[in-house]
Amino acid sequence: MPSQDAAHHPAPSSPAGPVVDVERAEAALTEHYPRLVRIAYLVLPAGTGRGRRVLTAHSLTQRALPRTRVPAPAPLSRSAGRDGDPGYALVRLRVVRTALEAGLPLRRRAWPKRAQLPPLLPQVWGLKLFPHPGGADGLALDQRLAALSGPARAACVLRGLERLPDGDVRAVLAAAGVADPDAALAEADRAPAAYHLLDSPEFDPCALQARPTDLLRRRRHLNAVLVAGAALAVCGALLGPAGDGRGPDAAAAPPYARNPAARAALDPGKLTRVSPTAWKTSARVDFSVWPARGGLTGDTALLRRALAVWARPGGSVQVSATPGTPSGGPAGPPQLLYAGAVDGARVVILHDGLRIARYAEPADGTRGAVLDLARVDGADRAGASAVVLSRTDGDVRYLTAPWVRGAGARDLRAPGSGATDLTLTDGVTPPLAGPALEPGPCASWNVLQLTDGTGTRLVTDLGELVPARLTAGRPGATGTGGAGSATGAASGAEVLRTWAPFACSLSAVRSAGVRSVNAWAFAEQPLPDASGSAAWVCTRAETWRGGGARVLTQFHTPGGRFGAVTAEAEDVPACGARRPQVLAGVLWKSAAGAWYLLAAGSPDVASVGATGGAEGTARGHLLTVRAERGARADLKGTLEDGRSISGLR
Repeated sequence: MPSQDAAHHPAPSSPAGPVVDVERAEAALTEHYPRLVRIAYLVLPAGTGRGRRVLTAHSLTQRALPRTRVPAPAPLSRSAGRDGDPGYALVRLRVVRTALEAGLPLRRRAWPKRAQLPPLLPQVWGLKLFPHPGGADGLALDQRLAALSGPARAACVLRGLERLPDGDVRAVLAAAGVADPDAALAEADRAPAAYHLLDSPEFDPCALQARPTDLLRRRRHLNAVLVAGAALAVCGALLGPAGDGRGPDAAAAPPYARNPAARAALDPGKLTRVSPTAWKTSARVDFSVWPARGGLTGDTALLRRALAVWARPGGSVQVSATPGTPSGGPAGPPQLLYAGAVDGARVVILHDGLRIARYAEPADGTRGAVLDLARVDGADRAGASAVVLSRTDGDVRYLTAPWVRGAGARDLRAPGSGATDLTLTDGVTPPLAGPALEPGPCASWNVLQLTDGTGTRLVTDLGELVPARLTAGRPGATGTGGAGSATGAASGAEVLRTWAPFACSLSAVRSAGVRSVNAWAFAEQPLPDASGSAAWVCTRAETWRGGGARVLTQFHTPGGRFGAVTAEAEDVPACGARRPQVLAGVLWKSAAGAWYLLAAGSPDVASVGATGGAEGTARGHLLTVRAERGARADLKGTLEDGRSISGLR
């Protein structure tokens, strides 16, 4: 794809100097294409995102081929190898020049240069392409290069990647149109040099990883296009002008709010902003006392887009809401909790007293914006400890409450390992690995540990906007581990040991609007044939909407890494604060090959009986009966107060 930019910036050469014909330039470009693309990728500004930088670098390199014979650049001090080839020197100069032009800001009264426009080609549909990730040193170098000006970045690349002496770097920069090459070299001198990393795979835009774009969103887009086309065909004659405000609210769908109350809810100037110290004196300690944080809280255009999309998301916006969460816009001006740039996106988090709304858009536009809604009414200090700020490549970044003093990451499957301390920056955690969700054995379950003035608690990402709080102990009990206690902390050694075999069962309650999950070790049962003792645990997941609680009973034998789910129920009072009593059973095979029906109830179960495929009774809350393989039995129990209880199914 040839470029016309060389006509505006002719390379310095005497009229009688050598020229480079198109064939020679093409040969040099083809032979050194990967290196030229790497130069363009490194010189381009990092703010455009890695995927777009890759496509832009390829586009600029392909456009570096001249249309006609062009005067060769002035010869450099080195004459051997690539630098002795006038064709390579020419295309390299054109790549550097257009990469520098691509990073220039657009001016209102000047036509944009071709390099400043998004590339028409190459384009890849249905795939996201980006270089392979590197280590911490490569990430640090990329961040240092991003902080430099374009000319200084080009100087670093010519020095480190092309191994040019400063005199030649100065000549190339001058030929590329840099006004002050000496200043660019001086700025490059102040940046720590790690030039050997410029040859690493993480800066190679020709060795790429490919990932699909959002498949469900693409399908919805296709359906939306078909429906919109049919609607336009039927009602096209009735459609009027597009209406007001389309520019700043491009991701929102018209018509826009017209009554005063609705307009006020969409006015970024009327957003509620709370003092950073309000939580210290407030009678309520929840999301309502979070201050507005982030570097874009003053970006009126971004806030207006977020409010407009919340009120009426357009067809291109991917919307998600936890079960039981209303999806309509706010009734009045909501509270601003966060607005900032996170992991290549602009993120806004809002709170209207009932819900948390998270709006995110790519850093380079509004196409692909997302809106997530989560119900948080009735949140307390523990329930309002954190929200999910972003998820990228399996990592999760959280925004923590202003009262959180420390944060750490730990593996719930490894209770003996300590927590890894996390540095909070204005309440934002660094990215930490989320719970393992890949098919196959569950080797780990990573959680976030938060510490404030009242204790330490654990929360886990269950695929929603607000992480679920983890507790342990008898429901309604008091103390640091109880689900009904003031803190509900689940960080003590005993509590971590309780959760360890059952952590992976948390995947069963993903995306269900879960507020908290409590694990209660309600019984320990001696096993027949001197096989040791088994633990019975009941986990109950409470939701923000009240109904829909999920209850699992699990059975863990000595030496086993995981607990086995023996019963599962929804919307039952068992294992809850209102009715903690529970009874469950399992068919178990001993090491000697004998089969048994094992049943256990909570400590207040006075007797247990089994009928059907296996029969037997026992006083107390434990029952062991010989059984046949595949036998099915019905369990009944009697509580100490005389009430009956059935086995959980």
